[in-house]
Amino acid sequence: MFLMQKNSRNLVEVLSMQKLFDPFSLEVTAQSHSGEELQDPETFLKSELLFPSGEQLPRCWVDPDYRDEHRNAPNATVVR
Repeated sequence: MFLMQKNSRNLVEVLSMQKLFDPFSLEVTAQSHSGEELQDPETFLKSELLFPSGEQLPRCWVDPDYRDEHRNAPNATVVR
């Protein structure tokens, strides 16, 4: 999957989808696609990456507590 760096707008190809989807992982390994040659794999902070369209990554990929907001809502229904 290709993502874009916020600061440079360069595309990077994520090499570990598991880490990308894991909200407890703050970083992913990816290869930059800037320049003419494919770059060596590097570690990128997920907080510094966007979709190429400019959209943020889904909260469930970056926030391990993303469900807590809904559990603590005043009208929340707990299903067991």
